[in-house]
Amino acid sequence: MATGGTICDEITSINSIFDEDTLSPISENDSIYSLRLPSFPSITLRIKFPPDYPDAPPSILGTQSVGQDVQKGMGSRVVDVVRDVLAQVYTPGEACIYDLLEEVREAIEKAEEQGAVHLHDHHDSEPYIESQGTRALEEPALDLGPEPPWIIAPPITEKKSVFLARVAPVSSPAQAKQYIAHLLATDKKAARATHNMTSWRIKGSNDTSYQDCDDDGETAAGGRMLHLMQLMDVWNVMVVVTRWYGGILLGPDRFRIINTAAREALVLGGFAKEVKETDGKKKGKK
Repeated sequence: MATGGTICDEITSINSIFDEDTLSPISENDSIYSLRLPSFPSITLRIKFPPDYPDAPPSILGTQSVGQDVQKGMGSRVVDVVRDVLAQVYTPGEACIYDLLEEVREAIEKAEEQGAVHLHDHHDSEPYIESQGTRALEEPALDLGPEPPWIIAPPITEKKSVFLARVAPVSSPAQAKQYIAHLLATDKKAARATHNMTSWRIKGSNDTSYQDCDDDGETAAGGRMLHLMQLMDVWNVMVVVTRWYGGILLGPDRFRIINTAAREALVLGGFAKEVKETDGKKKGKK
């Protein structure tokens, strides 16, 4: 998430990446919001943003609503988890809700695996099937392969457009294409995005190499991402930058933002050291 932005930018970003009503105001002065946990939509929290956010942290006031399928007492336990995670992810001057939602999902999933938390009651006459089996029953028949090991950078918001970059190690063009197919088939927000621009560079056997890109309707964007990867001298990795158009044209700035998002994801994933976009020097071979 871009630092120092307004709460309006954060609402736009969060509701573009997750569902439209994930973060929404519930008070007249717009300081108190409802925050629905995307991974657990039955639980909605009340969160208050101070006037000087993000220089000061938000606070979790409690639950706004808890669905009937949630075990009694779990609302307050989830509130405690969210407060703990917020204390860990908040950094003064930086928007934190995206990181909060991602870390809360992992924290609650980990607690469920350890048996410390059970979010749902199960009153059906049929025996309850553990989560892994339930997911297997609900998965489509199409074989999409394993979940790609995506590393996702914080989203960037610019004039209501949201850019989200993710990277994954790949060893063949076929694997890269499979990862893209998996993303579009399993992530409804990415599938509905305006563009999913991709590029990859792969070193094969016998000194062969593969480089390719896809603009996905954003002319020249994929080629610029590939050029960035060449400048950074990164190999055996693919980059996907997803954009949700916010209704305001960005002009040439959009290419700078796309490359910024791609670079941050590559650096976050440990595939390359950060380089300045204006740096004309390349490391290694062209």
